[in-house]
Amino acid sequence: MVNNRELTEDGLEKNFATNTLGTYILTTALLPLLEKEADARVITVSSGGMLVQKLNISDLQSGNGTFDGTMVYAQNKRQQVVMTERWAKAHRNIHFSVMHPGWADTPAVRSSMPDFYQKMKNTLRTEAQGADTVVWLAVSSEATKLPSGLFFQDRQPVPTHLPLASTHSPPEDEEKLMEVLEELSQKFKPTSPGT
Repeated sequence: MVNNRELTEDGLEKNFATNTLGTYILTTALLPLLEKEADARVITVSSGGMLVQKLNISDLQSGNGTFDGTMVYAQNKRQQVVMTERWAKAHRNIHFSVMHPGWADTPAVRSSMPDFYQKMKNTLRTEAQGADTVVWLAVSSEATKLPSGLFFQDRQPVPTHLPLASTHSPPEDEEKLMEVLEELSQKFKPTSPGT
């Protein structure tokens, strides 16, 4: 998580470029190969932080207002959930999941959220505990018995919206997100086979 607004050499906000556009580019590049596999799965590691964010398509790169790295990260994680749900509907031969590892004691948590880390360090999960659900989603036959496109924590599907949180987005906003990502991704796709 980048706590100050920084741009990549391509002029993209770094959190968005890494968490959202990077996920989009990698996943869409793999879709043709995954469509041919019998037990294809895509698992995106998101965050429960997205529960506090409604999809904001008007400022995908966080250029307006005061930059808050934690909220930008949460917005990117909401975007990942939306992408997963959309891909699950569009690609029925692939099992898509998105998951929250829980708050784990990782170098990223220590450096990105030092105040949170100091307050919570004695209750954080180990890295292995944080990885448990993503590994289970990747290898368990039980995981694919559940519908594609769900959000998981502790090997269980959980809601993507809190009651009364007003974080639901209209379908047209979700479609617009996918359109913008497709447009932005064109710059990073090879222009000819093998390049």
